[in-house]
Amino acid sequence: MSEEILLTKEGYAEKKKLLDELRTVKRPEVAERLKEAIAYGDISENAEYDSAKNEQAELEDHIVKLESLIKNAKIIEDEGSGDIVRIGQRVTIKKIGTKEKLIYTIVSSSESDPINGKISNVSPVGAALIDKKVKDKVDVKLPNGVASYEIISIG
Repeated sequence: MSEEILLTKEGYAEKKKLLDELRTVKRPEVAERLKEAIAYGDISENAEYDSAKNEQAELEDHIVKLESLIKNAKIIEDEGSGDIVRIGQRVTIKKIGTKEKLIYTIVSSSESDPINGKISNVSPVGAALIDKKVKDKVDVKLPNGVASYEIISIG
């Protein structure tokens, strides 16, 4: 039995859109590259053919993984109030002792994208913030030590 995968509504929609694009756009492109490579003749020493076959295998693997993720997805419903940090909520935190403010959206690990401000609920910072309230302080164990943050706003 497959494990349930938590996704926000937005994350689910993004995964579905990506899957559709891979099936309807990328798969035909790779098939065409493969067809062209075969047309060159002897495939035993054909670098274009090898490259296209490898790309096709990677694409099909990605499609299978996305299909499984979508099939086993559990959409996280909005909790409503915003008084407590939950998956799907945007949280503003301030590093204690500085004026540095950070804004994150808490998402599942399958949606994590730290560069774009989406941190996983199982990451050190995300896990520390879950179930906390505005003005709560959290200590987060990071590779370079412990960082302390205060929650400024939720939602």
